[in-house]
Amino acid sequence: MELKTNAALIIIDQQKGILEPRLGPRNNPHAEERMLALLGHWRRTGRPVVHVQHLSRSPDSVFWPQQSGVEIQARFEPAAGERLIQKQVPDAFCATGLEASLRQEGIEQLVIVGVATNNSVESTARTAGNLGFDAWVAEDACFTFDKADYFGTVHSAEEVHAMSLGNLHGEYATVVSTGQILMNT
Repeated sequence: MELKTNAALIIIDQQKGILEPRLGPRNNPHAEERMLALLGHWRRTGRPVVHVQHLSRSPDSVFWPQQSGVEIQARFEPAAGERLIQKQVPDAFCATGLEASLRQEGIEQLVIVGVATNNSVESTARTAGNLGFDAWVAEDACFTFDKADYFGTVHSAEEVHAMSLGNLHGEYATVVSTGQILMNT
């Protein structure tokens, strides 16, 4: 397991709206600290960073473009030279040009962090794997919320997070910790 010098860090949906209490209980309260640790390391080592911003099509969404929840949190603001892509669906590759730009830059390895584990993170990681990228998901730099399954049974954010990571690991991506990533740079 080795991190390439041009591995891209993909930070998904770190917008003001994700902090809304109405989203319900979440897991992994230190996820943002770990995302920031990775972001700092990427910046210090000159690796590429891609910030992903969700522009919802639903007025009920915390990411609806007509309110402040859509804005990137100040601590995650893109620095000069860092790419910002905007998406309207969970998958950061869908209709954004992300794949083409990564290929053009010769980037084959991605480290994916952000929210929600079972939504945009999982969707983006699945596509990354399907497209042949070496995708890593930092399990402790992602989080999600309590969610009911199809039959109405509510699962804790930790259970939803664990199942989503289980869906990804070994098939679409390699699930690792922030510590493992930082040790392999």
